Amino acid sequence: MTSIPIITWLNRFRQFDRAFFKSKPPPSLAVWTQSAVQLPSFVQQSPVAHRYLELLGPLPWADFPQRDTHLNGYDQPIPYTAFAAACLIKLDQHLVSMGHLRQYLVDHPALLWLLGFPLAVDLRLPWGFNTEASLPTQRHLTRMLRQIPNTFFQTLLDSTITLIQAELADLNLPLGDCIDMDTKHILAWVRQNNPKAYLKNKLRFDKNKQPTGDPDCRLGCKRRRNQRASSKEPPPTPSDNPVPANTISVGEYYWGYASGVVATKIPDWGEVVLAELTQPFDQPDVSYFYPLMAATERRLGFRPRYAAFDAAYDSFYIHEYFHSDDHDGFAAIPFVRRGGYQRSFDAQGLPLCQAGLAMPLKYTFQAKNTLFPHQRGRYVCPLYFPEKNGQSCPINHKRWPKGGCSSTLATSIGARLRYQLDRSSDRYKQVYNQRTATERINSQAVELGIERPKLRNGQAIANINTLIYILINLRTLQRIRRRKATLLQPVA
Repeated sequence: MTSIPIITWLNRFRQFDRAFFKSKPPPSLAVWTQSAVQLPSFVQQSPVAHRYLELLGPLPWADFPQRDTHLNGYDQPIPYTAFAAACLIKLDQHLVSMGHLRQYLVDHPALLWLLGFPLAVDLRLPWGFNTEASLPTQRHLTRMLRQIPNTFFQTLLDSTITLIQAELADLNLPLGDCIDMDTKHILAWVRQNNPKAYLKNKLRFDKNKQPTGDPDCRLGCKRRRNQRASSKEPPPTPSDNPVPANTISVGEYYWGYASGVVATKIPDWGEVVLAELTQPFDQPDVSYFYPLMAATERRLGFRPRYAAFDAAYDSFYIHEYFHSDDHDGFAAIPFVRRGGYQRSFDAQGLPLCQAGLAMPLKYTFQAKNTLFPHQRGRYVCPLYFPEKNGQSCPINHKRWPKGGCSSTLATSIGARLRYQLDRSSDRYKQVYNQRTATERINSQAVELGIERPKLRNGQAIANINTLIYILINLRTLQRIRRRKATLLQPVA
């Protein structure tokens, strides 16, 4: 539908045809790219409209997926652009529910017009339309949130990265050379997560008893630590004085979801969300790695060289991902001890036994029953393989009479990189300090309500999480632009 020039509204505010109001504002929120002089007077006089014109206006709304204008027989369905922008306003204003959002839009007609909602004509009102009649019900807004594909909102997150890269280009500030990844737990809105709620069968945390309030949430554990206790601490179940297993506190159990985030830090400027993914709470942290890194590479246009992760990500394929012969990149991850001793390797990459002898590779096989299938190798005692040479073990290891030591490792270079990484170097410490990026992002996300959403559907929670990170990036973009404007001001 061809939009009517807004100047017509200004010149003939009381004497225009009703058909003008029945036509929705220019599609794709095109009015947001116009100058304030061209906006209607009641929009120009609204501080709230100007605030969101500055915050949300930079997004390329014209590229946002459009909705069929005759969907389900309705002549004027709610545009996806209007709904997405309204949800961002809901988050920014800390509005708890869609009912609160609806009332906020009713109280601000300028926003209702600016967002592009279809308008219900009412010439008795100063702005010419009825705000109550122009908005759908709270239930319909909630339904839209759980039905819109998450890929639609991911396109907006794409655009925030592009906008921030453009702002940083003339400042010669790199974006994404060093990244950080972490997950944030999200509590489902079910009574099982309420310790005061009465449950008839007493099975609060039984994974086979799915809460009826949310069919998509899953039971998971938020561990208190991602590493085993140090040797100086007593074991959780001492051999001389056993402690019942049900009294050992390993973490906190919840029904819910987790949001994985890749973030990067712009020194002295702020943090940026590069990728995000929401999954049920029963998925391990490492399951986020490949999907998030694929999205990160696509948005940045290159593979980050450095990364800072917590101990849950100390896996061979993560170390391998950041290793390259072209640069000195690595992943700064605390070492998780697995096995009885610290492994060493010879110049050819063969593991050394405790006696310091290189263990030859006897055979390889495919590890299929793992999260990420990969090739593993069986390394054995060199005094027995490829044939016994008659020598004895230099340290008389306890396994020497049974055929000597053996070890099973992934054949990937990352299997030895995680052992050989110098975690005491200044470079490692400098990269690992970047982990504060996701901590700051998570802090902002909690302030926006990510931890306890009042939603009962996995799709709706995934969509609202993506919108939270879009808003965080838009706020960062706004700070960058304002600071640049200050720096460019002439000195008096």
